[in-house]
Amino acid sequence: MASPQTGIFALGTASHAYLELDATGDVGALVAAVASLREPRTTMGGVNLVAGFRPELWRAIRPEDTPADAAGFNSDIAGGEGFVMPATQHDAVLWISGSSYDVVFDAARAAIGALDGVASVGEETSSWSYHHDLDLTGFIDGTENPTLVEALQVVVVPDGSPGAGGSMLLLQKWEHDATAWESLGVERQEQVIGRTKADSVELDPRPADSHVASTDQDTFGTILRRNMAYGTVTDHGTMFVGFAAGRIPLQTMLESMAGLKSGARDALTRYTKPVSGAFYIVPSIESIDDLAGATATG
Repeated sequence: MASPQTGIFALGTASHAYLELDATGDVGALVAAVASLREPRTTMGGVNLVAGFRPELWRAIRPEDTPADAAGFNSDIAGGEGFVMPATQHDAVLWISGSSYDVVFDAARAAIGALDGVASVGEETSSWSYHHDLDLTGFIDGTENPTLVEALQVVVVPDGSPGAGGSMLLLQKWEHDATAWESLGVERQEQVIGRTKADSVELDPRPADSHVASTDQDTFGTILRRNMAYGTVTDHGTMFVGFAAGRIPLQTMLESMAGLKSGARDALTRYTKPVSGAFYIVPSIESIDDLAGATATG
């Protein structure tokens, strides 16, 4: 049985870093170097490491280990009223998480040093938890997340399929317009989200353009959200970190938010703006180990 990288499901970590990497030479050397970092199946000095790769790059290295629908975020998603979700695809990603930022900082620097000569950092984002389970809108985030037991069954590629034990990651940075959002009353905020603010109860009826309606998992499939806040007091937002068993649920969700499915653009996108977007294959532990072993003996 193929095993997913355990850092995907590691809860309770307060500090995070996302390093999106671009190959500076041979892409095979980048994949091998990332695979040879400290084992993603365990913690490294109290820090979790999850590694992922641009789907086209991973397919070139391990075609038999790539889901059929795997593809990068290679073009913008354009919705109504000039709304655009930009494509900012990179070659690989490292998601490092831990209990405090000092250990995450040290692990991130060590990883960048180990990849010197094969990759450069194309995008770096530091993130942190906000009041345990809130996002910066003040609402509870991840209300519809599956339990960890359920997640292992629904957001991981099943055994017997190409890419078994792996998962597809959507990584997006959403910049908040805090001034505009906070100018709304709580009742209007609840209409935008589609849930009550105090206890996260879904509105009935829910507005057709609400965030809940636009991202209804009953419509397009289950996604495990590991979102975090990012940024500074003057420039901040949400790092969307979503895992699914394939690209299609994630892609369909984005198209729904842009208004391409129902014609109703997600009302939350009027107060938050996507500034990045990438898909990554997060291979199984066994696939990572195979590559690391081949590198060690090659």
